[in-house]
Amino acid sequence: MTELLYQTDAYQRDFEATVQAVDIENHAILLDRTAFYPGGGGQPADQGHLHYPGFTLPVVRLVKKPEGIWHVLSLDVPLPPVNTALRGEIDWNRRYALMRTHTALHILCGVVFRDYGALVTGGDMEPLHGRMDFEFESLTRDLVSVIEEAVNREVTASRPVIVRILPREEAFQIPDLIRTKINLLPPGIQEIRTVEISGLDLQADGGTHVRNTADVGHIRVTDYKSKGKINKRIYIELDA
Repeated sequence: MTELLYQTDAYQRDFEATVQAVDIENHAILLDRTAFYPGGGGQPADQGHLHYPGFTLPVVRLVKKPEGIWHVLSLDVPLPPVNTALRGEIDWNRRYALMRTHTALHILCGVVFRDYGALVTGGDMEPLHGRMDFEFESLTRDLVSVIEEAVNREVTASRPVIVRILPREEAFQIPDLIRTKINLLPPGIQEIRTVEISGLDLQADGGTHVRNTADVGHIRVTDYKSKGKINKRIYIELDA
């Protein structure tokens, strides 16, 4: 299994690893450890490079399988053989923008759940902008403005963001751990990663986040739309 460095330290920008297996057909390699986030939960995968003497290998895609994370490489570079020692380097500017955006969406989710009891029905993000869908029957411009003010109060409150990996039984004793309308956690997963915004939000999540809500910066609600009778979408953006 690949050691998933991003799960415990989202701020790790580079890492040392060894090639465990090679997939010639898909032009991919399996590493024993990686800081590359493979994507999931609405957060896009990381981008970056792998380096070993004489070669720089662009990572074009990441595939998570039971045996670990496969790093799909650009077709114009050679596949390093098994047991090759590599140095991985993620695109930090992009990763950090996604960390800020992901935490901003958790702030939004926490405020909406706390103040209105609305569950999440969907979400998506790119660096510095994203959207989240909620179970709202009615959503007005005035209410959106109230929500925007509330989420920015949580930013300025400088709340710590705490990541834990818990046994499944312990994790599911946490009230309201699953904030989505549908529980997307497969029953076979025995350890649950939780992300807590201290005093605001606690939920199961696999993505990368900043350490404090203050690091998110000002959140702008740029638009809202109705996506059905009880499904409303809120769009956010962050400053670069």
